[in-house]
Amino acid sequence: MGTLLIRFKMDQGIPAKAFSCHTGTVDGYALEGHVPAADIRRLLDERPDAVGLAVPGMPYGSPGMGSEDSRDAYDVLLVRRDGSLEIFTSYQAA
Repeated sequence: MGTLLIRFKMDQGIPAKAFSCHTGTVDGYALEGHVPAADIRRLLDERPDAVGLAVPGMPYGSPGMGSEDSRDAYDVLLVRRDGSLEIFTSYQAA
């Protein structure tokens, strides 16, 4: 990962333990990794006091990572402003 990308992630408030391959922003929130569209819509509907959402790593079956018919279990994490993480949505293996 390049220095500028790491700096961008950190500037957005994403803690290193939540880093993934992609970083973006939407309406004041940071998105890290392969976050499902349904979770982004929920984030924007609920508008929690948070940095944004993260899917650390690149779990198989997350959006853009293989078949949607089968997947590894993974969690979408809510990144709090203090850097803490909590489960926003859990996806079971399928």
